Amino acid sequence: MALTNQATKIKLFNFSTIPMRTFHMTWFAFFLCFFGWFGIAPLMAVVRDDLQLTKEQIGNTMIASVAVTVLVRLLIGWLCDRIGPRKAYTWLLILGSLPVMGIGLANSYETFLLFRLAIGAIGASFVITQYHTSVMFAPNVVGTANATTAGWGNLGGGVTQAVMPLVFAGVLTLVGEATLGWRIAMIFPGLAMLVTSYFYWNLTADSPDQDPASIQKLRESRAANAKGTFLEACKDARVWALFLVYGACFGIELTINNIAALYFHDYFQLGLKEAGLVASLFGLMNIFARTLGGVAGDKFGIRWGLRGRVFWLGVVLLAEGLSLVLFSRIAVLPIAIASMVVFSLFVQMAEGATYSVVPFINRRALGSVTGIVGAGGNAGAVAAGFLFRQEGLAWPDALLILGIVVAATASCTLLVRFSPADEAAVRKEMEARGVGTTVAVEA
Repeated sequence: MALTNQATKIKLFNFSTIPMRTFHMTWFAFFLCFFGWFGIAPLMAVVRDDLQLTKEQIGNTMIASVAVTVLVRLLIGWLCDRIGPRKAYTWLLILGSLPVMGIGLANSYETFLLFRLAIGAIGASFVITQYHTSVMFAPNVVGTANATTAGWGNLGGGVTQAVMPLVFAGVLTLVGEATLGWRIAMIFPGLAMLVTSYFYWNLTADSPDQDPASIQKLRESRAANAKGTFLEACKDARVWALFLVYGACFGIELTINNIAALYFHDYFQLGLKEAGLVASLFGLMNIFARTLGGVAGDKFGIRWGLRGRVFWLGVVLLAEGLSLVLFSRIAVLPIAIASMVVFSLFVQMAEGATYSVVPFINRRALGSVTGIVGAGGNAGAVAAGFLFRQEGLAWPDALLILGIVVAATASCTLLVRFSPADEAAVRKEMEARGVGTTVAVEA
């Protein structure tokens, strides 16, 4: 069903319209989900001592935290096509808050592993974020909107690296025991998610068209078109190419979020707070880097069409792989930090570039396409996680291998092609809206 009230501009301080309220709620909800998802990562040095975890066991918990998300992202994309993003996000926030708050009950490797597995389900929030913003914004700004909401949400992965050690330290002043402190600290992100579910339900809508006739048409369209969309998406080779591409960018980001604090703690002998602060720089680049990737994707799309978006994605993914190779070889702390920041820039730009392409693959099966590609990010993180659990493989060498794989994966963008009819349809849609020459973001 064609939507008539999609926003053609991103007006950051306008909270009166449905698209902009949805814009802000999606990124904030994703931010909290990301915060809860990786809230335990900067405290792993304490958890390791408390539960007596081995390197292999830590690697297994890393894999568990991202493995289940592959399945849940596939499910949540299918679910968005059927019940809508508003209901899907509200329930994910409610149910996801429970294992985040409950992880403090873990008293062994096995129970900790199960809680990290359960928490991983909230990583599916990304799919709803991208689905919801794709519905709300017109083609000239959809890449920018997707990149910004996802980037500001991913920012939670950087903020948690810096904030959770401080929360832990604050709790420690009250309880005096590290074994109890990390458990209590995890209650805070879970509560924030629970509260946000109420506001998400009340401030957003499934569609920018909210007159009664449009709502009824949306329901009828959803019921009529939902059948077969998942299989339709699965049969498209472009979807699986982007699955691999997203595994090589977002999968790497998830991996670095899991290991960064421990990496700087073990290889550069930094304390818990200092390692968390340095690690946070990687995620904090999301405040602008992913948006930059999406903006550039939109600009390439306006100038060179859909093929321009894909070309930009291939270039930035190759740059990500090369910068990761560089980061893996550096053992001097200041230079390592600088190279990590450059690497982070390309990682997140590649993510934004990916989702400037996704909305144009198959609009009827948007939820399924978004879910499959999003699941690729977690599949990439699972594959990378096996490298970091190997006793005989040093982490810098594991990062070198990943850098080479990422650079090679850039070739997958050659499989993402669009027909002349697809190109013409998007160009015609933008011209009809009078937005064929600008990417509009306003304060």
